[in-house]
Amino acid sequence: MTPQTRLRLAWGGLALLALAAVIDGWRWHDKQRDNAMIRAGIAERPDPTARAELRFAHATELARRGEHEAAIDAYRVLQDDSALGRAARYNAANQLLLQALVLRGSALPGQALPLIELAKASYREVLRQDPEHWEARYNLERAQRLQPDPDDAEPDAGGPPENAERAATTMRGVSRGLP
Repeated sequence: MTPQTRLRLAWGGLALLALAAVIDGWRWHDKQRDNAMIRAGIAERPDPTARAELRFAHATELARRGEHEAAIDAYRVLQDDSALGRAARYNAANQLLLQALVLRGSALPGQALPLIELAKASYREVLRQDPEHWEARYNLERAQRLQPDPDDAEPDAGGPPENAERAATTMRGVSRGLP
């Protein structure tokens, strides 16, 4: 390899490194701007094309202010399979559970049941995606204490008795044909 070729390769490598540094600097500056917006509190709703992190921060701000319905709606938009989506699903379930607790203490405690069931379904979805999510496991247990799932081991009241065919054939005076 000639010295001129080596020099050209070195300059090309330096140019690529400089380009990578400029791109990283631009990304860093962009993230710093987003972090400053988050620290300041995102009062207005970011546009749908904004980064998911900003929309998540806006939903968290809504939840902090007590605007549960708006926070749940903002979290639902973010619920995909990413880690941020799991966090959004978990936070939305927390908001549902908080609303249910408020309703249980009100004059209409029966309206809390659907919210508890929705929260339990969301916690289960988080646990399906991440079985090691201990906070979701704990909150699912709390929701289970508020509204236990129906026990599948209990027989249905309207279902046929056990050995129903045998019982009908051993009874005297019962016709197996048409009435």
